[in-house]
Amino acid sequence: METNPSAYPERPGNEKIIHSHTNLSVENCLATEARQPGSLASSQRIDTAGYGNAESRSRQQGLNLCPNCPSGHNRTGMEYDAVLLVSFGGPESNEEVMPFLEHVLRGRNVPRERMLAVAEHYDHFGGKSPINQQNRELRAALHAELDRLGPRLPVYWGNRNWHPLLRDALAQMKKDGVRRALAFVTSAYSSYSGCRQYRENIADAQSQAGEGAPEIDKLRVFYNHPGFVGPMIERVRAGLLQLPAEARGRAQVVYTAHSIPRSMAETCDYVKQLEEACRLVSEGLERSGDRLVFQSRSGPRTQPWLEPDVLDHLRDLREGESASGVVIAPIGFISDHMEVLYDLDTEARQLCAELELPMVRAATVGAHPQFVSMIRQLIVERMSETPVRIALGGFGPAHDVCPADCCPAPRRPAAPSKT
Repeated sequence: METNPSAYPERPGNEKIIHSHTNLSVENCLATEARQPGSLASSQRIDTAGYGNAESRSRQQGLNLCPNCPSGHNRTGMEYDAVLLVSFGGPESNEEVMPFLEHVLRGRNVPRERMLAVAEHYDHFGGKSPINQQNRELRAALHAELDRLGPRLPVYWGNRNWHPLLRDALAQMKKDGVRRALAFVTSAYSSYSGCRQYRENIADAQSQAGEGAPEIDKLRVFYNHPGFVGPMIERVRAGLLQLPAEARGRAQVVYTAHSIPRSMAETCDYVKQLEEACRLVSEGLERSGDRLVFQSRSGPRTQPWLEPDVLDHLRDLREGESASGVVIAPIGFISDHMEVLYDLDTEARQLCAELELPMVRAATVGAHPQFVSMIRQLIVERMSETPVRIALGGFGPAHDVCPADCCPAPRRPAAPSKT
């Protein structure tokens, strides 16, 4: 859903931006936040009983300007009735796999043989992707966090590609009288498929819900938020400790993210944000020499996608004898998608066994308490009179309202000319 940034008049001076360019740790960032008057940490101590219904909540906070985006790309001071968890979705039985893949690939010219090859990945796990169950756990944890600390908002859940679908979630929200909600998308980075397409999906669901559908505002991307970086540091550190003692000395952390077409990557900050997140995690571990690679590419081989591929990188490590072991950290995912279970836990693990390269796969953030707390902080950030926008590293907090030209759809290869 596109929003006109000019609709929100500038009210400078009422936000606090906490962000570190170099060596401020995750813990120090949160401690600094807690010392700020009206900060998220101090807001946890206020009486939140009045958040129980929309009518009792007063409209809060003014415009929230971040230093790295044009004026007007942040929207705060709004009143919200609910939170909407938005994710990709996945099948939960063998019978659901092909209908799910047909839904994902609708409108694309993908050969049936390719769909069957992907379906075979699900066969290894009884046709069940772990993503829905992990979203249930995340939703429950967020609901408990909001119930404990406020604001007490109901948490709905809708997927792009499988049940519960966004259209059903929006219909239920309309039925329940929700007027305006904040959407948390389970993607930490900016790209067409990870951000803009979800906004398009929400807009489609609103259209299907018809008149009276709730307005939806998407929360900002969080790749450099300490609530994401901190749990990733913890997950990678645990992975390093699981390596055999003799393999730790020259171990490399191999960060992975879903590959996307280069044409998509060239029109968004996906790679830049991934590189920054990797740098922040390695810096938190006091490490250097780690590497970002990509996985799970699809599409025709004639179309360039982001590289190197994780399997190629593992072969290069063994050939060059440049690492005594690896911790594969799927930093591009917040939960265990099928791409994590098959491409990493199955294919990459099998390859490492063949290469005699010790390997541990680090866990995703999942429903880590600090990550759940971050989601609440992002919600409060949009509702507070004095918003605190925290971020680690050099890029600062991302915008709330995406510019009109943000993360456009990838350019399709031109059809061959007929002569």
